Amino acid sequence: MNRFNYKAKDKDGRLVTGEVEAGSLTDAARLVRSKGLYIISLQAKIDSPLNLIKRMKERITSRDVATFTRQLSTMINAGLPITEALLILRSQSKGSMQKIVAQILADVEAGESLSNSLERHPKIFSKTYMALVKSGEVGGVMDAVLGRLADNLEKQQEFAGKVKGALIYPVVIIVGMVVVSIIMMIFVIPRLLSLYADFNATLPLPTLILISISNFLIKFWWIIVVILGLAAYFLKLYDATPNGKRHIDSIKFKLPVFGDLQRQVVLTELTRTMSLMVGSGVPILETLNITSEVVSSPIVSDALKDSAKQVEKGFPIAYSFSKHPEAFPFILSQMIAVGEETGKMDDVLTKISHIFEVESDERVKGLTSAIEPIVMVVLGLGVGFLVIAVILPIYNLTSQF
Repeated sequence: MNRFNYKAKDKDGRLVTGEVEAGSLTDAARLVRSKGLYIISLQAKIDSPLNLIKRMKERITSRDVATFTRQLSTMINAGLPITEALLILRSQSKGSMQKIVAQILADVEAGESLSNSLERHPKIFSKTYMALVKSGEVGGVMDAVLGRLADNLEKQQEFAGKVKGALIYPVVIIVGMVVVSIIMMIFVIPRLLSLYADFNATLPLPTLILISISNFLIKFWWIIVVILGLAAYFLKLYDATPNGKRHIDSIKFKLPVFGDLQRQVVLTELTRTMSLMVGSGVPILETLNITSEVVSSPIVSDALKDSAKQVEKGFPIAYSFSKHPEAFPFILSQMIAVGEETGKMDDVLTKISHIFEVESDERVKGLTSAIEPIVMVVLGLGVGFLVIAVILPIYNLTSQF
């Protein structure tokens, strides 16, 4: 949500200033007018760093959306009217989520549909979410759609938690190794090696290499920081272009172990979302188009867009998917073909999503198992090199006496 400062006049012509919070300039203007004010000026507020930190803490997460959906689904299933359910949720919610629920409630009480009110918050509710709510309104099955949507969001949270939890250990180990190495090279090694200078000893090659690395880090550390910063900046710019994003995505998919995991995670979310939309009555063509806009991989997104064009021309979905082996594995095309033949596409997609999720879990475990010995070997080599570089000069000095 963004904050906007406004100057306006009331019905008596008096000047009024204030602040509103809305998703866009248009929504902010609508909120100001709803107070019976005539806008003179309306500008986005520039936040201070402290306010930015506060907004980061109050940001609405996917977990908040999942909780909101589950609670709304429960109350709709219990027979409560949508306005009464939103009124209860507004009183139970906190922070930014309470403001969003309050705006949705105000829109619904003003005669808007729930799907239209959700569309005013595109950063919080995805296109998939809004399409499903709209299909529930059209089909008169809002309770069933919200229930399935809540289940799907909770499964996404659980799956994302598994992947992140499994990767925390190796990430912490690698970061710890880098930090300890930098501290050793900058603060510890120079003091140890300064002792050898007092003896005018001839230093062996490992020690000379260690001294060179240490001196470079001490004198030119800022060069490394600048290079890394520029590399990250230009990589972000390149990733912002369609070709760059696609190229980076293809590189990710080709990485050993991690690439397969990345593909499996994307396919898990893709098939689960498609299953949810098809099972909720969303047409398959609309499902493909919407999913192509929300999927995280540009390679898979392009394949979905082309598949939608093929389906629009009358080709089967399985045939359209089989034309893109770089995005969809053969088993996905096979299972979709079974779904088309049996007319149980949502069930088939749910099963294939479960298969991809299980394979993802196995690949996460494999990645963790592969990283641990690699980290230990690298750590052992690094410690061994440090020990040789520091101890070898001492051995040479003692052998001279």
